[in-house]
Amino acid sequence: MLPKRFPDREKISAVRAVAEKAEPGQTLGQELRVAGRVMARREMGKLTFLELVDRSGRIQLISEGKVDVDLGDLVGATGNPGRSRRGEPSLVTSQIELLAKIRRPLPDTFHGVTDAETRYRQRYLDLLMNPESRELALTRTKIVAAVRAFLDGEGFVEVETPILQPRYGGGFAEPFVTHSNELDADLYLRIADELYLKRLIVGGLEKVYELSKDFRNESISYKHAPEFTQVEWYEAYADYRDTMERTEALVAAAAAAAGARTVTFRGHELDLSPPWQRVRFVEALEAKGVWSRDEAELRATLQEAAVDTERDRSWAQLVDHAYSHFVEPELIQPTIVYDWPIELSPFARTTDEDDALVERFEAVVAGMEFANAFSELNDAEEQEQRFGMQEAEREAGAEESEPGDPDFVEALSYGMPPTGGCGVGIDRLTMVLTDSDAIRDVILFPALRSR
Repeated sequence: MLPKRFPDREKISAVRAVAEKAEPGQTLGQELRVAGRVMARREMGKLTFLELVDRSGRIQLISEGKVDVDLGDLVGATGNPGRSRRGEPSLVTSQIELLAKIRRPLPDTFHGVTDAETRYRQRYLDLLMNPESRELALTRTKIVAAVRAFLDGEGFVEVETPILQPRYGGGFAEPFVTHSNELDADLYLRIADELYLKRLIVGGLEKVYELSKDFRNESISYKHAPEFTQVEWYEAYADYRDTMERTEALVAAAAAAAGARTVTFRGHELDLSPPWQRVRFVEALEAKGVWSRDEAELRATLQEAAVDTERDRSWAQLVDHAYSHFVEPELIQPTIVYDWPIELSPFARTTDEDDALVERFEAVVAGMEFANAFSELNDAEEQEQRFGMQEAEREAGAEESEPGDPDFVEALSYGMPPTGGCGVGIDRLTMVLTDSDAIRDVILFPALRSR
């Protein structure tokens, strides 16, 4: 029977560091224990050389005589660190214990797993065979830890809000629907955390955040996944300009954790250091010659530019299409696009200068939006009116518009302080910081079609 534990082991990286202190051909008089997976073996005369790998690194094992292990076996080794005659840091073993037996042969140990389908469906093989995949997974963990540490350090409280919700809201998206037998009611997997987090602001928690899984029953692309991770935070007595600076600082902290503030993503050299460039939504469209408050005129302008507007049933859908077609793809360096039309932003406070615009911004890099933020609307009556506007959009064919939430309106009626809020896509941020082409690369187990 195989051992059920292998106590008192050291990380391979730690043992390797000790071994590197030896001279070539020298063994240090210190017994150490390591465990890991055998990823290479060769025999030379009376000696067997094994390459042992764990999460921290790899080391050579040197054993006298033949060793009855196969590539892929998990073993524990006890021995003395040192260097081989060729100078390779090694562990000269006195004992090797088999801890788990491989029953299927490993993929090509030289080239690793190269087939994308296999990498996504059998992520364990991808991680096992491709060191760069392990490094990416660990970098994502560092990014998440940095985001959490940054917000904790700024005095925010981490909270949990419902994943199953009686109403969905906080974004323009189609939800997943399920049913509770006990409650005899349909429930929705949340598309965002916003409305519950703002209830907590009403309740006096003042600075809250949630690192969460959200779900949207929509198309899959290089930047879209039906299950994704984001961080949302809300801060009482702040507005969208405060939130702009906090977003820049949070991304800088995440970039530092990933190892750089200047990164390459999708072929572009990007400088994530604050401050980022800023541009008003309307001015960006005016610069492209596609801004108009008249629906017919805007539709004609887009059609003249060979943009298909057949599915755009309202002015809001047209202007959103104009932005996504002409402006967003050309924003390469980190850019904050702010002051959006009220029709596109049902939860944002209007600007002081123009009631047709709201204090909202999106952060875009390399043509990809990765953050969305508001000065939050905190007037219950106006919020109810905004839900009415969204209902009109739904009747015009925009099925993803906000469905309304009377309970949220009631919460606002008890008074919510001026609040700044933001959501940052963790998957997309990780894509940028690790130069990953597709969101599936940074999600360990992405949703896939059946074989």
